[in-house]
Amino acid sequence: MKTYTPKADEIERAWWLVDAEGKTLGRLATEVARVIRGKHKPMFTPHLDVGDYVVVINAEKVTLTGNKADQKTYFTHSGYMGHEKHIPFRRMIERHPDRVIKLAVKGMLPKNTLGRHMRKKLKVYAGADHPHEGQHPQHLEI
Repeated sequence: MKTYTPKADEIERAWWLVDAEGKTLGRLATEVARVIRGKHKPMFTPHLDVGDYVVVINAEKVTLTGNKADQKTYFTHSGYMGHEKHIPFRRMIERHPDRVIKLAVKGMLPKNTLGRHMRKKLKVYAGADHPHEGQHPQHLEI
């Protein structure tokens, strides 16, 4: 018996719609990363991209538990000595609510070329409107 490996033309990609309103950031990100990676499918293969597309709406209404809303920071560095920035969660959710979810999901995907390819299948929008109605996304309950 040989190991089954899906071919590129056998992979069917669906579109999923996730409403982030009132959801906890980490729990939302794990489910989104699972669907993007394709672990919900029986034909999951770790070295291939068999996952689906995910559209996340209402990113500005995602929550954190405990005191994390005050304590969590995002780190960036310009490449120059001493030019590091620590951006608090509250400022990040006000200015760039889509980045909060993108960064959380990014940390749960592989750190290689395959992971970078998977990240392109995540679409995050701050409000309830999105331009992907033509793909007829199914609602994903989390």
